[in-house]
Amino acid sequence: MMKYKRILLKISGEALSDGHMNINGESTANVAAQIKQIVSTGVELGVVVGGGNIWRGRTIESMDRATADYIGMLATVMNGLALGEALTASGVDNKVVSSFAIDKVAETYFLPNVKNYLKEGKVVIFVGGTGSPYFSTDTAASLRACEIHADALICLKAVDGIYNCDPTINKNAIKYDKISYDKVIADNLKAMDLTAIAMCREFGVTVVALGKNEKNGIVRALKGEKIGTIIS
Repeated sequence: MMKYKRILLKISGEALSDGHMNINGESTANVAAQIKQIVSTGVELGVVVGGGNIWRGRTIESMDRATADYIGMLATVMNGLALGEALTASGVDNKVVSSFAIDKVAETYFLPNVKNYLKEGKVVIFVGGTGSPYFSTDTAASLRACEIHADALICLKAVDGIYNCDPTINKNAIKYDKISYDKVIADNLKAMDLTAIAMCREFGVTVVALGKNEKNGIVRALKGEKIGTIIS
C-alpha cells in the first residue's frame, strides 16, 4: 500500500550523468528503471528534472542572470528528452511537457492536458523550469506539485536528508527525520530553495528529501518507511 497516490519527483540533472557535465546512458536508464518501479505500483507521477549536469549559469559571473537561466532551462529540456527516451525504451508511457513553446520536441504545458495524462497513467516530465528566469528548478517542482495537486513532492538530494548545518562541512551535523516548513525557513536551511518551501507550506504539499543514492529510496518512502526527511 502506497502512502501517496500522486507525487511530483524532483531529480537533479546530475542523476542522469556519470559525474561529469553530460548525459550518461546507463545513469539515465537507472533512473528510468526506478520510475518504472514506482509507476507499477499505480502511483501517478510527474517529474521535474534539473539541468546542472549540462549548465550551471551562476558560475559565469559576467553573464546576465536572465540569459544564464534561459540556457539552464534549455538544459532541462535536453535532460527531459533523454529521460523520456529511456522511459519509452523500458516500456513506460510518458509525455515531455515544456513550460515554453518548443513544439518540435515537446508539448507546451497546459494543465488540463497534464491532469488527463496523469489519470491515464502516463509519466509527465516537466521541462523548462517555470518558464521564467530567477527561479530554481526546486521552485518549478513545487509549482508543478501544487498545480497537479500532488500528495507529496519528493526531492532527490546529494545528502540523505535535511541537517541543521552542512554535513559535508560539519561532521557533527544533526539530521532531521521530520521538520516543519516554518523551521526550515526560519533557520534558513539550504536543502531546498526557500521559495519552494514557502509555496509547499501555503498549499499543504508534503516534501520528502532523500539521498539520491539511497537504494530504492523513492519506493521505500512511498511505502511510508522512515527515510530521508519529511517537511510538513
